[in-house]
Amino acid sequence: MTATPFQLDDAHRRALLTVAEDAIRSALLDGSRFVRWVDTIHDPVLRTHAASFVTLEREQRLLGCVGTLEACAPLAVGVAHQALGAAFADPRVPPIAVHDFVAMTVKVSVLSELTELPVGSVDELRTSARAGVDGVVVDAPKGRATFLPSVWRQLPDPDDFLAALWQKAGLPPGAWPAGTRALRYTTDEFARPGPRRLAFAS
Repeated sequence: MTATPFQLDDAHRRALLTVAEDAIRSALLDGSRFVRWVDTIHDPVLRTHAASFVTLEREQRLLGCVGTLEACAPLAVGVAHQALGAAFADPRVPPIAVHDFVAMTVKVSVLSELTELPVGSVDELRTSARAGVDGVVVDAPKGRATFLPSVWRQLPDPDDFLAALWQKAGLPPGAWPAGTRALRYTTDEFARPGPRRLAFAS
């Protein structure tokens, strides 16, 4: 399901996966963390501002996941930066190494716009969030966190999903402090597994 404000086709998805891979590949080969080459991509869809996440996994183990909820950069540029962040700057896990790169799965999630939910408690959110479909954001005065829709695969029970989200946001279980908001979004998610070569294709 395409869940973005614009139409992504399979060619766009392949291009974004290649952008993510090539950004990480360049960093591993020469230490470069610059992605100026993304400016050579002129496809209007890939130049549209959109929010995105990049997730790296190896044998079901998280290697890194970094993204943004705001459409603050052209899609291709954002994916390149999120890929570098996931590979080398996710504080939960060590930076990836070459043996991770050649074997890992690269996943790109392109987000729809955020929609605020008219809820005022965890119980109301439980009945409003669509399990397996919605990414959910909790935005409280002293904590903010999100889970992508793919997290439902690990936490299919809404109570478990929301409890883990509250823990991630640093909020007491079941609490709904004054000023708390809940938002949802959907994603167009696609992935490319390894193996892959470290060297650029000639």
